[in-house]
Amino acid sequence: MASGQNSAADTGGTQERARRTGILPGQALRRLVEEGRIFADGGVPEELIQPASLDLRLGRRAWRVRTSFLPGASSTVKQKLDRLTMHEIDLGTPTVLERGCVYIVELQERVRLPRDMSAKTNPKSSTGRLDVFTRLVTDHCESFESVAAGYEGPLYLEIAPRTFSVLVSAGLRLNQLRVWRGKSRPSDTLHRELHQRSALVSPESLDGAEPTIRDGLWVSVDLSGESHGGLIGYRARHHAPLIDLNRIDHYPVEEFWEPVHANADRTLILDPNQFYILVSRERVAVPPDSAAEMVAYDTSFGEFRIHYAGFFDPGFGYGPASGGGTPAVLEVRSHEVPFELAHGQRVCRLVYERLSETPETLYGAEIGSHYQGQGLKLSKHFRKG
Repeated sequence: MASGQNSAADTGGTQERARRTGILPGQALRRLVEEGRIFADGGVPEELIQPASLDLRLGRRAWRVRTSFLPGASSTVKQKLDRLTMHEIDLGTPTVLERGCVYIVELQERVRLPRDMSAKTNPKSSTGRLDVFTRLVTDHCESFESVAAGYEGPLYLEIAPRTFSVLVSAGLRLNQLRVWRGKSRPSDTLHRELHQRSALVSPESLDGAEPTIRDGLWVSVDLSGESHGGLIGYRARHHAPLIDLNRIDHYPVEEFWEPVHANADRTLILDPNQFYILVSRERVAVPPDSAAEMVAYDTSFGEFRIHYAGFFDPGFGYGPASGGGTPAVLEVRSHEVPFELAHGQRVCRLVYERLSETPETLYGAEIGSHYQGQGLKLSKHFRKG
């Protein structure tokens, strides 16, 4: 166990037996690598394994395509590429992916999942905070971001930069894979049980005595400005410079982002087709025996999309280092018409599920996590302060 990490005993319970079903924690993912269930030429490095997910690396082969696509049950990705490719790209050399274009990249990792295991992917936090839209595609798939139980074969990533053009190269990690044994079974009973045992939301950040739990834990937007000196978010600038995704703590914020400040009404009008970074009013936590995923609000409730990067690992916002919960950063893109958000408006849900066994490591500074204890924080590529 990593130094400074919490153990199962620290969470107020005895050591639990491994469950038959649930999300696989890091040590179970490591076993899949050792068994050759997840593999890559040259091996799968240890640093790819997170508390309840596995980072996926870009390979060298990429294609600029005319359109996004799903292969469907009767086709492979390669068969689609043969028809839709405009030109092939070698990511062995750093390459610009231009905003407004669609690319397919073959990932270095491949899988041969057992029949009782399936997987799902999400963009990593830093990817989503740059408005780089990414989705996993597999052979014969009929939906994005999912890997069917028993699937054996290559993994591909669709990349569509929406706001900033980006410089990428083979080895970059833009997405992460989460594996389930058995079927995904979230329930409000579980959410209430988790909250009663170890608060999922800091009480001080709630509007009322209890959080709203209905098909998950509801999360609202903070437009008060009280926690950040009047600042409520950032709006991406048009025609910003290129971002090299290998550069950390490098770019000046003002060249890429326009600060957005609170008004007297505590509202924000979202401009059509603009990208915003906002933050949740609730300070949330993920207990060590569970993991969570942010689920976008139904578009029937507003003309906007919330979240690109949705996985929350065990330990996020948990423990003394987080100060009693951590706000969730909200990646917001408006649709075709202006839309007014109000302070405290519910915008998305966090859906929690059990892990199949107690994790050996938790999200946090000890494993180099960038966003533990975050406030209104841009991606790691921008200078702090």
